[in-house]
Amino acid sequence: MNREEFDRAAQEYRVLNIIVRRDGETVFRADYDDEIRRNQYSVTKSFTSAAVGIAQKEGLLSLDERLTDAFRDDLPAHVSENLRQATVRDLLTMCLGQDRGFLMGEQRPFLPETDWVKYSLALPFVHAPGTVFQYNNVGPYLAGVLVQRRAGCTLDRYLTPRLFAPLGIIAPTWETDPMGYSFGAGGLFLCVSELLRFGELLLAGGKWNGRQLIPADYIAEASSKQVENGGEGYGYLFWRGAHNTYRADGKYGQYAIVLPDDNAVIAVNAECRPQHLLLDFLMREKALLLGLH
Repeated sequence: MNREEFDRAAQEYRVLNIIVRRDGETVFRADYDDEIRRNQYSVTKSFTSAAVGIAQKEGLLSLDERLTDAFRDDLPAHVSENLRQATVRDLLTMCLGQDRGFLMGEQRPFLPETDWVKYSLALPFVHAPGTVFQYNNVGPYLAGVLVQRRAGCTLDRYLTPRLFAPLGIIAPTWETDPMGYSFGAGGLFLCVSELLRFGELLLAGGKWNGRQLIPADYIAEASSKQVENGGEGYGYLFWRGAHNTYRADGKYGQYAIVLPDDNAVIAVNAECRPQHLLLDFLMREKALLLGLH
C-alpha cells in the first residue's frame, strides 16, 4: 500500500489524526480533520495507571493493599469473601471479580446513585479476584479515587505538576463523578499531539527531559502481560498487542501504541466502529507508518 492508498483507507476507517514518531523524529503525520481536544475514552485508564505508579512511589498507596482497608468506610453491610481478598492490584488488571461491566459510558448518565464508590463496592464480586478477565470501569474508577483521597486533590490536579505540565499538557478537561472525583476510567480530553507525548514518555521508560516522571520499574510492570485476556494479554490498564507492542486504548480508535522493538510510538484519534478494524489496519501497515518501506 502506498501513501495515497493509505490515506483513502484511513478515511474509510474514520481516522481523524495520526502521528508516528520513531527514533525521536516524526516519520508520518496525517490530519484528516482539525487537531482538537477529543474525548480519549478508555485511554484515560492508562493515565490513571500512571497516577497509581507515581502515588505508589510517593508512598501514598500499595498495590498489595486490600480494598477492605483502602475503602473501609465505603463497604457494604455484607462483605463477601471475594471482596475481602481483592487488592489495589486487582483494580488495574480487569480481574476484579465482578461478572460484567459497570459504570460504563451508556450507564453513567442514568445511575440514580450519587456515591459511586459505595455503589461499586456493593456490586456482586462473583469471581475470586485475579481469576477472570472482565472489562469493567469499576477497577480504574476506584483506583483513581484512591489516589485522589490519598493525595487530597483530583487526578487532574495531582497529575498537573507530575505529568501534564512537564509534557506541555495545559489544563485538560476530565469527566467527574457526582461527588467531584475525576473519573479514572474515561472522559479525559486531549489532542493527538498530547497523546503522542504520553506515548513517548512511556517509550522512554517514564523519563522526560532528564526527569523521571513515572517510575521506570512501574512502567515495565504495567506494560507487561499480567493476566490472560483471550488475546495478547493485559497489564495494569494497558493492552498488550502484536509485535511486542502495548497501548493505551480508547473507544472508537483512540490509541497511543508503543512499539519498543522499533523505538516508535503511533498516536491516533478516530471515530471507527468497530475499533479493532482500525487497530488491525494500523498493524498491517506498520512498515509504511514507520517509514520502513
